[in-house]
Amino acid sequence: MPKVAVYNVSGQQVSELELNENIFGVEVNQHVLYEVVKNQLANKRQGTQSALTRSEVRGGGRKPWRQKGTGRARAGTIRSPLWAGGGIIFAPKPRDYRYTLPKKVRRLAMKSALTSKVNSKEFLVLDELNLTTPKTKDMVNILKNLSVESKALIVMADKNEAVIKSANNIPGVETTLVSTLNVYDILKYDKFIITKAAVEKVEEVYA
Repeated sequence: MPKVAVYNVSGQQVSELELNENIFGVEVNQHVLYEVVKNQLANKRQGTQSALTRSEVRGGGRKPWRQKGTGRARAGTIRSPLWAGGGIIFAPKPRDYRYTLPKKVRRLAMKSALTSKVNSKEFLVLDELNLTTPKTKDMVNILKNLSVESKALIVMADKNEAVIKSANNIPGVETTLVSTLNVYDILKYDKFIITKAAVEKVEEVYA
């Protein structure tokens, strides 16, 4: 079973934590990760893009010039896609990009993403993270104590407004809960910071 160090907010190691091998020690499936990230990004798309086809562009009811004898190419309407201001060929229309993946695929992707963070030594466990009042400076100091200098995702077991507000103003730092944790966010951020209670919750959900 993989073992990781557990730190306090001062950056000192206080203990070690044995992780569940079925979640944090699986074989990383790159293709499944790709499919799930693609699915998440597709589901985020608004799908509100729209352009006019030749039948929807205003004007162009009269033939611009007679069919023969002018020396110019034949033209039936000034709203032809070949003309400036004309319609768009195969114009994009509002559509829903959402689609679903099997639950087994999504679970495997989550385990692969978590394992990849453990394997790359980007998985940091905190014994606890409780701030009484929102203060960006306190969160900056915690990250500094943990030697976190890049983009980081902070995962908590339960909502803590003080922690969320303290991290909001730090560029590249995001907070989330175990219940809203997703593969894209795990891979997007360089460091994965999670509380011990959140690890237990993850193991409870995905074991």
